[in-house]
Amino acid sequence: MTVLALDLGTKTGWATRVGGVVSSGVLDLKGGRYEGGGMRYLRFRRWLDEAAAEASEIVFEEVRAHKGTDAAHVYGGLLAMLSVWCEDYKVPYRGVPVGEIKKHATGKGNSGKDAMMAAATARGWSFADDNEADALWILDLVDGGAR
Repeated sequence: MTVLALDLGTKTGWATRVGGVVSSGVLDLKGGRYEGGGMRYLRFRRWLDEAAAEASEIVFEEVRAHKGTDAAHVYGGLLAMLSVWCEDYKVPYRGVPVGEIKKHATGKGNSGKDAMMAAATARGWSFADDNEADALWILDLVDGGAR
């Protein structure tokens, strides 16, 4: 079973374990100056075609409240693309509430980004930013240990 864990956003964190080896990173979906608004979603779908080809399940951070309208729109668009992709390829997908991920990582369901990253560092994980750290925590929660 290969789980792909995602923290959806303009900078999408991802983590997966294949054959016991964890891989993770950040997919930057920021739009280019001369791109149309839908290009980030097309890039995300193309990335899924490659990154999720072997996934037996996709788990994502289920966000119910966003700090801004733009973040909510981006999240909703990425979630729509993810849902359609998973339905097309018959890959099970599910969301994990933010508080559940934070409680797993730090013992508190309302921890901030700094606490999440500090807990990941304490585990010995290396990561580029909070998005990748969150994806590693999602993988750790659902797949029994990220590293």
